[in-house]
Amino acid sequence: MSPLLGRRGAVPAAGVDDGVAWHYGDPTAEQRALAAGGAVVDLSHRGVVRVAGPDRLTWLHSITSQNLVGLPPRVSTELLVLSPQGHIEHAAGVVDDGEATWLLTEGSHAAPLAAWLDRMRFTLRVEVADVSADWATLGEPVASDGGQGEPVTWRDPWPHTQPGGTRYGRPDDEHPGADRPWRLVLVPRADLLTAVAEREAAGWRLAGTWAAEALRVEAWRPRLATEVDHRSIPHELDWMRTAVHLDKGCYRGQETVARVHNLGRPPRRLVMLHLDGSGHLLPERGAEVRAGDAAGRAVGQVTTVARHHELGPVALAVVKRSTPEDVDLVVDCDGGAVAAGQEVVVPGEGVSVDRPAQRGPVARGLGHRPSL
Repeated sequence: MSPLLGRRGAVPAAGVDDGVAWHYGDPTAEQRALAAGGAVVDLSHRGVVRVAGPDRLTWLHSITSQNLVGLPPRVSTELLVLSPQGHIEHAAGVVDDGEATWLLTEGSHAAPLAAWLDRMRFTLRVEVADVSADWATLGEPVASDGGQGEPVTWRDPWPHTQPGGTRYGRPDDEHPGADRPWRLVLVPRADLLTAVAEREAAGWRLAGTWAAEALRVEAWRPRLATEVDHRSIPHELDWMRTAVHLDKGCYRGQETVARVHNLGRPPRRLVMLHLDGSGHLLPERGAEVRAGDAAGRAVGQVTTVARHHELGPVALAVVKRSTPEDVDLVVDCDGGAVAAGQEVVVPGEGVSVDRPAQRGPVARGLGHRPSL
């Protein structure tokens, strides 16, 4: 449990953010301060894995989705660990300080990620350690990497399409996430209170996960702990922008990544929902999303729910790709259902902007001779 939960007015978060504050008594003001670039978020429940050794970058390159060969110190990127079938198992922000590579992930994933990496070491010169107990994470609305002599800092690349990546959704400069600067700063866990006090002395406000999650939803930014389930592939979440390099060579799950990119049509797609807040009902994560027609068929599930200071109640959801983009949706709630307007994140056509040109139809049967 974070020591900042001892602050007056602190309300603990639940679910995937258990251990830190949901808000400190005024979530709307906290969110406005964060959106204006003047707040810090306690994310000390997040996980940190440190990989040292001279082979660290080439080794991580060979087993994950990202091109890490020659990654310069203090330059941020992110990676995915995929199953042999291409499903997302782990996701992590990546930054190297010149001596070690730091992987920033969900708190519940740090130990499993470190254990999996340790099993993959073989005879390579790498050392893997889950250092979550020693390092705490702070979230800041700042669009810059850490400099020489500064703490280890990961700058979120979202939504800017990285070299070797591709996109399914809007162009980078038209994407709502383009207006969301965000970085994670590592501080020794023993210095967490001091680090927050320094930022407050500079005029910043302490904000909770309510504020951070609302701005993440607005930016359509997928998160491992919420948008990912056992079936998720990167294409469905538009995560090919920042976490997958299409030209880096073989790695586990690469065949699925390439096949879906080449053929198109991932099974599901991420959407943002604008929820009707007039009845004061909000769905829970995992709530069923249904078509608003007479049949009321189930088409997906809510993954994140938030109250935005300007947009009102919003959510991210994963729905079937075949769900029409203009159909009205409803979301089940305790006590009834709420209408949900759909904002397209991944288009229903399921085709990236650079999918290879498709071949023409193949004639059936041998010996077929087209007429001249």
